[in-house]
Amino acid sequence: MTRALVALSALLVLAPAPPQSPPAPAATQPPATAAGERRLHPDEVHLKNLRQLTFGGENAEGYWSPDGKKLIYQSAGQGVPCDQQFVLDLATGKSTRVSNGQGKTTCGYFLDGGKRIVYASTHLAAPQCPAKPDFAQGYVWAMYPAFDLVTAKADGTDLTRLTDSPGYDAEATLSPDGKTMVFTSARDGDLEIYTMSADGTNLRRLTNEPGYDGGAFFSPDGKRIVYRRDAPMDEPELARYRQLLAQGLYSPKALEIWVMDRDGGRKRQVTRLGAASFAPFFHPDGRRILFSSNHPDPRGRNFDIYMIGDDGSGLERITSDPSFDGFPMFSPDGKKLVFASNRGGKMRGETNLFVADWVEKP
Repeated sequence: MTRALVALSALLVLAPAPPQSPPAPAATQPPATAAGERRLHPDEVHLKNLRQLTFGGENAEGYWSPDGKKLIYQSAGQGVPCDQQFVLDLATGKSTRVSNGQGKTTCGYFLDGGKRIVYASTHLAAPQCPAKPDFAQGYVWAMYPAFDLVTAKADGTDLTRLTDSPGYDAEATLSPDGKTMVFTSARDGDLEIYTMSADGTNLRRLTNEPGYDGGAFFSPDGKRIVYRRDAPMDEPELARYRQLLAQGLYSPKALEIWVMDRDGGRKRQVTRLGAASFAPFFHPDGRRILFSSNHPDPRGRNFDIYMIGDDGSGLERITSDPSFDGFPMFSPDGKKLVFASNRGGKMRGETNLFVADWVEKP
């Protein structure tokens, strides 16, 4: 991964992408049934009427359309060699691929009132799936330098390149008013959080501290941003972080949840769990935050969804399945929660999307 600094005017390019393959035909998922409800645990008291939305493969990062009728998510397996973007119609259960089927994609989100989508893709560098990370250096995530942000109509057509900078560009989400995008980029040699207008203009860097800052979402009023941060503890750890990042890799350590103002001011740490805490999302009241963590066993693989006050108080576990629960997101009306989970999977590693009614005071 190049670490060179690039002139700001050359960082973002709104240019048409190469011709894309037509979106895949719609695929009908099995109907969501009461089987999902049986997969709720008695102590998951904030959830009821659980419905399973996807069936088989690896499905994650389900994010709502502004009208609450659809979800965009990434899926691999079952004939899809590496993650592609799909849109699920909640009324019909039909899921349609909206990325072009090339490269690897991640982190889809709706734009322009649901008329368009944004996601990160490696297909502009090569049509094949990128190589998986080499675990000879330990457990690492691939931060592919080929990831750039692209936008398209909600059906996947009119694919347009949004970023063209050296290094990783991904993890884009949108402010409630639809005007500002927040995303993670390695364009300046570190994994930092940036904002820009939805059309790619008005780029602004918000974080400047060494370490991984990412996974950002706006608060319901659009005034604050919640994100995950992994701060190297000492010089040897920082040196290893930078060495891996130069190879397009990241080794997760203790990720903590932070908040800041939308302009990058008043950064404040929320969690101090010493675990891998990630995928934060504000509760509709703007005072609490949901996130996923392997707390209290930071070496374990059991991830649950937790809720905490934005001042760090009142930690509460929301899910308790002995596998993986993560990527929580409230529906636009605040009445439902969508999340990804291994619960009920027929194969090791199977991850599906679930949606449940949110119960505020059980």
